[in-house]
Amino acid sequence: MGKRSNFDRVPRDYYPTPMEAVIPLLPHLDERTRFDEPCAGDGRLIYHLEHHDHECIECSDIEPRAAFIAEENVFNIEYCAGECFITNPPWDRKILHPLIDHLAGMVPTWLLFDADWMHTKQASDYLSYCVKIVSVGRVKWIEDSKMTGKDNCCWYLFDGAWSGRTEFYGRNG
Repeated sequence: MGKRSNFDRVPRDYYPTPMEAVIPLLPHLDERTRFDEPCAGDGRLIYHLEHHDHECIECSDIEPRAAFIAEENVFNIEYCAGECFITNPPWDRKILHPLIDHLAGMVPTWLLFDADWMHTKQASDYLSYCVKIVSVGRVKWIEDSKMTGKDNCCWYLFDGAWSGRTEFYGRNG
């Protein structure tokens, strides 16, 4: 699954977002953020955010795992009905990098993925329009597992219309 394990990845990187991964993001959202979720899976991220009074306007996934989620490829999305996108996207760089460009070109976009990415050469082009990075740490992705994941995670806020210094927030704010 990760770089330090020999587990096979779950097809389409389907790992439902646990609440513990959402908590560090909450202080960085407006009081009642209206968002779209384009990689919604089973809607777990939506549930966690709505539990904290945020509102999902539209949700979709290439392979929805709940009846209320529309079937749509993220790259076919042409607008955002909310004020931003918030999603836990596939971490595969061949998908992730074009996804950053596509979504952040429309509206500010929060993405949850591995923390090490920001330290790679391939990240340099994207960091030029990365507004914030919010550390999450290691997350327990598989509910029945006794172990957390092997990779630390962060929320990244990308905005194609922004340029400037990236703000970094550690686990304690």
